[in-house]
Amino acid sequence: MSLLLTGRPGIGKTTVLRAAAHKLAPLHLVGFYTEEIRANRERLGFRLVTFAGEHAVIAHIRLPPPRVSNYGVDVAAIDRFAAALGHAPGRSAVYLIDEIGKMECMSEAFVDAVGRLLENRRPLVATVAQRGGGFIDEVKDRGDVELWHVTLTTRDSLPDRIVAWVHSAIRDC
Repeated sequence: MSLLLTGRPGIGKTTVLRAAAHKLAPLHLVGFYTEEIRANRERLGFRLVTFAGEHAVIAHIRLPPPRVSNYGVDVAAIDRFAAALGHAPGRSAVYLIDEIGKMECMSEAFVDAVGRLLENRRPLVATVAQRGGGFIDEVKDRGDVELWHVTLTTRDSLPDRIVAWVHSAIRDC
Protein backbone atom coordinates (compact mmCIF):
# COMPACT_ATOMS: atom_id res chain seq x y z
CA MET A 1 0.00 0.00 0.00
CA SER A 2 2.05 2.85 -1.32
CA LEU A 3 1.25 6.40 -2.32
CA LEU A 4 3.84 8.41 -4.19
CA LEU A 5 3.81 12.19 -4.59
CA THR A 6 5.67 13.65 -7.53
CA GLY A 7 5.98 17.00 -9.19
CA ARG A 8 8.51 19.52 -10.38
CA PRO A 9 11.22 20.69 -7.98
CA GLY A 10 10.00 23.44 -5.66
CA ILE A 11 6.30 22.75 -6.19
CA GLY A 12 5.72 21.80 -2.55
CA LYS A 13 6.07 18.02 -2.24
CA THR A 14 7.90 18.26 1.08
CA THR A 15 5.46 20.86 2.39
CA VAL A 16 2.53 18.61 1.49
CA LEU A 17 4.14 15.58 3.19
CA ARG A 18 4.98 17.58 6.34
CA ALA A 19 1.44 18.98 6.54
CA ALA A 20 0.04 15.45 6.25
CA ALA A 21 2.50 14.23 8.89
CA HIS A 22 1.31 16.95 11.26
CA LYS A 23 -2.28 15.77 10.82
CA LEU A 24 -1.20 12.12 11.24
CA ALA A 25 0.88 12.82 14.38
CA PRO A 26 -1.29 10.64 16.66
CA LEU A 27 -0.16 7.62 14.61
CA HIS A 28 3.25 5.96 14.85
CA LEU A 29 5.12 7.76 12.04
CA VAL A 30 8.39 6.30 10.81
CA GLY A 31 10.59 7.97 8.25
CA PHE A 32 11.91 11.42 7.53
CA TYR A 33 11.62 14.64 5.62
CA THR A 34 14.31 16.91 4.23
CA GLU A 35 15.00 20.55 4.95
CA GLU A 36 17.05 22.97 2.94
CA ILE A 37 20.10 24.45 4.61
CA ARG A 38 20.26 28.13 3.66
CA ALA A 39 22.45 31.11 4.40
CA ASN A 40 21.92 34.58 2.94
CA ARG A 41 19.17 33.31 0.64
CA GLU A 42 21.56 30.74 -0.86
CA ARG A 43 20.85 27.01 -0.61
CA LEU A 44 23.92 25.28 0.81
CA GLY A 45 22.60 21.77 1.26
CA PHE A 46 20.00 19.48 2.77
CA ARG A 47 19.29 18.09 6.21
CA LEU A 48 17.36 14.90 6.86
CA VAL A 49 15.00 15.03 9.88
CA THR A 50 13.23 11.97 11.29
CA PHE A 51 9.79 12.05 12.86
CA ALA A 52 11.55 11.01 16.08
CA GLY A 53 13.55 14.26 16.00
CA GLU A 54 16.93 12.97 14.84
CA HIS A 55 18.71 14.88 12.08
CA ALA A 56 21.84 14.90 9.95
CA VAL A 57 23.27 16.84 7.02
CA ILE A 58 23.02 14.56 3.99
CA ALA A 59 24.20 16.96 1.30
CA HIS A 60 26.19 20.18 1.31
CA ILE A 61 28.23 22.26 -1.11
CA ARG A 62 31.27 21.74 1.16
CA LEU A 63 31.01 17.94 1.38
CA PRO A 64 33.35 15.85 -0.80
CA PRO A 65 32.12 13.60 -3.64
CA PRO A 66 30.06 11.76 -4.55
CA ARG A 67 28.10 14.71 -5.90
CA VAL A 68 24.62 15.44 -7.15
CA SER A 69 24.68 18.80 -8.88
CA ASN A 70 26.58 21.20 -6.59
CA TYR A 71 26.22 19.07 -3.48
CA GLY A 72 28.51 16.48 -1.95
CA VAL A 73 26.39 13.65 -0.57
CA ASP A 74 27.02 11.95 2.79
CA VAL A 75 25.97 8.43 1.78
CA ALA A 76 26.89 7.04 5.22
CA ALA A 77 24.39 9.40 6.88
CA ILE A 78 21.65 8.26 4.51
CA ASP A 79 22.64 4.63 5.22
CA ARG A 80 22.15 5.18 8.99
CA PHE A 81 18.64 6.52 8.55
CA ALA A 82 17.75 3.86 5.98
CA ALA A 83 18.71 1.14 8.44
CA ALA A 84 16.22 2.57 10.93
CA LEU A 85 13.42 2.11 8.37
CA GLY A 86 13.93 -1.63 8.57
CA HIS A 87 13.98 -1.74 12.38
CA ALA A 88 10.71 0.09 12.92
CA PRO A 89 7.78 -1.80 14.44
CA GLY A 90 6.04 -2.62 11.17
CA ARG A 91 2.72 -3.65 12.65
CA SER A 92 1.72 -0.19 13.87
CA ALA A 93 3.83 2.06 11.70
CA VAL A 94 2.88 4.46 8.95
CA TYR A 95 5.92 5.19 6.81
CA LEU A 96 6.58 8.67 5.40
CA ILE A 97 9.66 9.30 3.26
CA ASP A 98 10.83 12.53 1.66
CA GLU A 99 12.25 11.79 -0.81
CA ILE A 100 13.10 9.03 -3.24
CA GLY A 101 15.58 11.13 -5.18
CA LYS A 102 19.05 11.05 -6.70
CA MET A 103 20.88 11.84 -3.45
CA GLU A 104 19.01 9.25 -1.40
CA CYS A 105 19.34 6.60 -4.10
CA MET A 106 23.14 6.79 -3.84
CA SER A 107 22.64 4.70 -0.69
CA GLU A 108 22.15 1.00 -1.40
CA ALA A 109 20.72 0.65 2.12
CA PHE A 110 18.09 3.27 1.28
CA VAL A 111 17.16 1.59 -2.01
CA ASP A 112 16.90 -1.79 -0.25
CA ALA A 113 14.82 -0.36 2.62
CA VAL A 114 12.40 1.40 0.27
CA GLY A 115 12.14 -1.76 -1.82
CA ARG A 116 11.16 -3.75 1.29
CA LEU A 117 8.64 -1.09 2.33
CA LEU A 118 7.03 -1.21 -1.10
CA GLU A 119 6.46 -4.94 -0.58
CA ASN A 120 5.11 -4.40 2.95
CA ARG A 121 1.37 -4.18 3.69
CA ARG A 122 1.82 -1.11 5.92
CA PRO A 123 0.98 2.32 4.50
CA LEU A 124 3.87 4.14 2.82
CA VAL A 125 3.64 7.72 1.58
CA ALA A 126 6.74 9.01 -0.19
CA THR A 127 7.74 11.90 -2.35
CA VAL A 128 9.59 10.90 -5.49
CA ALA A 129 11.59 12.93 -7.94
CA GLN A 130 9.83 13.77 -11.17
CA ARG A 131 12.92 12.75 -13.14
CA GLY A 132 15.87 10.58 -12.32
CA GLY A 133 15.91 7.19 -14.02
CA GLY A 134 16.96 3.93 -12.36
CA PHE A 135 15.27 3.15 -9.07
CA ILE A 136 13.26 6.39 -9.22
CA ASP A 137 11.55 5.27 -12.43
CA GLU A 138 11.21 1.68 -11.18
CA VAL A 139 9.28 2.87 -8.14
CA LYS A 140 6.95 5.09 -10.17
CA ASP A 141 6.35 2.36 -12.76
CA ARG A 142 5.17 -0.24 -10.24
CA GLY A 143 1.62 -1.37 -10.82
CA ASP A 144 0.87 -1.51 -7.09
CA VAL A 145 1.47 2.15 -6.22
CA GLU A 146 -0.71 5.21 -6.55
CA LEU A 147 1.07 8.19 -8.09
CA TRP A 148 -0.34 11.63 -7.30
CA HIS A 149 0.99 14.81 -8.92
CA VAL A 150 1.63 17.85 -6.76
CA THR A 151 0.72 21.00 -8.68
CA LEU A 152 -0.19 24.55 -7.77
CA THR A 153 -3.85 23.59 -7.98
CA THR A 154 -3.61 20.30 -6.01
CA ARG A 155 -1.07 21.00 -3.27
CA ASP A 156 -3.40 22.72 -0.80
CA SER A 157 -5.92 19.86 -0.82
CA LEU A 158 -3.38 17.02 -0.80
CA PRO A 159 -2.59 16.83 2.95
CA ASP A 160 -6.23 16.04 3.79
CA ARG A 161 -6.44 13.57 0.89
CA ILE A 162 -3.26 11.86 2.12
CA VAL A 163 -4.69 11.58 5.64
CA ALA A 164 -7.85 9.97 4.23
CA TRP A 165 -5.73 7.63 2.08
CA VAL A 166 -3.64 6.57 5.12
CA HIS A 167 -6.70 5.88 7.27
CA SER A 168 -8.23 3.83 4.46
CA ALA A 169 -4.96 1.92 3.99
CA ILE A 170 -4.82 1.17 7.73
CA ARG A 171 -8.34 -0.28 7.62
CA ASP A 172 -7.31 -2.50 4.70
CA CYS A 173 -4.27 -3.94 6.50
